[in-house]
Amino acid sequence: VEFSYPPLKPGEGHDSHSLPEEWKYLPFLALPDGAHNYQEDTVFFHLPPRCGDRTTVYGVSCYRQIEAKALKVRQADITRETVQKSVCVLSQLPLYGLLQAKLQLITHAYFEEKDFSQISILKELYDHMNSSLGSTLLEGSQVYLGLSPRDLVLHFRHKVLILFKLILLEKKVLFYISPVNRLVGALMTVLSLFPGMIEHGLTDCSQYRPRKSISEDAGLQENTPRLDDYVSVSAADTSDTNLGMGKGGRKMAGSHSLEGRKANVPFSQSEKTCNGAQSSNGAVQRLKVPCHASPVSSESDWETLDPSILEESNLKRGERENTASEQAENLPGEDMSSESPPITVQPQANAGHAVLVPGLVSGLEEDQYGMPLAIFTKGYLCLPYMALQQHHLLSDVTVRGFVAGATNILFRQQKHLSDAIVEIEDAHVQIHDPELRKILNPTTADLRFADYLVKHVTENRDDVFLDGTGWEGGDEWIRAQFSVYLHALLAAVLQPDNEKTLSDFGTSFVAAWKNTHNYRVWNSNKHPALAEVNSSHPFQGQYSVSDVKLRLSHSVQNSERGKKIGNVMVSTSRNVVQTGKAVGQSVGGAFTSAKSAMSTWFSTFTQSTQSLGD
Repeated sequence: VEFSYPPLKPGEGHDSHSLPEEWKYLPFLALPDGAHNYQEDTVFFHLPPRCGDRTTVYGVSCYRQIEAKALKVRQADITRETVQKSVCVLSQLPLYGLLQAKLQLITHAYFEEKDFSQISILKELYDHMNSSLGSTLLEGSQVYLGLSPRDLVLHFRHKVLILFKLILLEKKVLFYISPVNRLVGALMTVLSLFPGMIEHGLTDCSQYRPRKSISEDAGLQENTPRLDDYVSVSAADTSDTNLGMGKGGRKMAGSHSLEGRKANVPFSQSEKTCNGAQSSNGAVQRLKVPCHASPVSSESDWETLDPSILEESNLKRGERENTASEQAENLPGEDMSSESPPITVQPQANAGHAVLVPGLVSGLEEDQYGMPLAIFTKGYLCLPYMALQQHHLLSDVTVRGFVAGATNILFRQQKHLSDAIVEIEDAHVQIHDPELRKILNPTTADLRFADYLVKHVTENRDDVFLDGTGWEGGDEWIRAQFSVYLHALLAAVLQPDNEKTLSDFGTSFVAAWKNTHNYRVWNSNKHPALAEVNSSHPFQGQYSVSDVKLRLSHSVQNSERGKKIGNVMVSTSRNVVQTGKAVGQSVGGAFTSAKSAMSTWFSTFTQSTQSLGD
């Protein structure tokens, strides 16, 4: 770390190269592996909190490289032909896309100076972000800037639902692609499908300890670290990097410049310098994130909770949520009958109507439905980008699971360390365990739901404006569909004699989900607002011929044999057309009709085969 503003460590200078131990991976995250292959790139990453505060530190880094001969002022430590630097912001607000947009502009301007000693622009960015960004932005649509579910559905099609369910089951999921901006964009977009997850569900998602020496590791096994031991650290020593500008948020953690195995990290100074995240001006209270520490019991296995404690908390929680449900608007479209395809409206949380209360067990800010689910808690990590130096986390005994992104092929090759590998380039979800594949095999109702999404996204239609959702088939609309799906699943679980209803979601899937930490935490509290939600699958109904086609399409797209058959049929269809033209008019009619019959029969999957190369 060559520069930080405010200093990463209290009492040290802006040009100090030392880093807090907890953040020692920061340079490797800010300057990604293989960065030299790209002129510029953007990274989203998460750092552990410092000083016992359990709030994740969100990092955004913009990387660029420039030819050394283009510099107006060439410092002595620049010895290579190209200079690679990253300008980085640490924030306590998960405003990934918004911070990225601001950071890219400043990084470009910083490089245009062609003199990396001109760090005043980094200080100005830090002050600007702290004055203009606050926690109120989490209530609007800006929190989703740059995350497009529409693009995700276009690329992964029905597999989006499989990714959604994989994370619900808290499996070890590894995303893989280069460059990093495509990786983190896809991963965070999947998480944005979970109601409230980006805004309030990631505050506990990076509770890990950096790797220490073998002797220290042995000592750790004897003394389990307390929450206070998780201190946020910034790592330096990145090759040719400049970490500088800052990301805005609840508290501005700082901007960094990493350069030539050094990094510049602007950090905010304030009375509380633990996370280096509070602004140095008077707006500390406005930017400060509400810190609702969960009871000590939430850090121990939830199963050890005294049932009477849960019952008492449920009574109090019930009183609060009754009030909350009166104040909050109900989700339109959730109580629609399943006979007609539901056109849903985004829950009005973004309009400021949602009443959030701290979860007694999860410690997260929850709405009246118990959202966000406590998935990324108690050792289930969310690491949008993982540096090779963090590889040990995949097999760490204190890590029960993860949703992580990687660009290094070494991560992908070690399949035994994950349950599923998502190869973004090919839209391929590789699930290693046959039993897990069976659990995640979509039901007929699930296939209808996925097909409904794909059709609305792919069909050329006039934009139909829906209140609060943008247009049908748009990003907000897709998030609303997944919100309705999840609410319906939660409501169905609460119903007596619900076997038939739950079978629409997948009997084996629901059974597996009920064993997860997030379900148990959610089920430990009462959620009266769900009584008003339709407790059946949005696409339940009788089996029909169209369902057979959907099932065939799904099978063809997911099995190796099916892919080969699909490719053969596409090439056969082309040959038929060409042969028909060659034979002439008389025979051509017969070939044309045969070709049209064939194309009609395989229309459900040829489009997917051609567009995805799948």
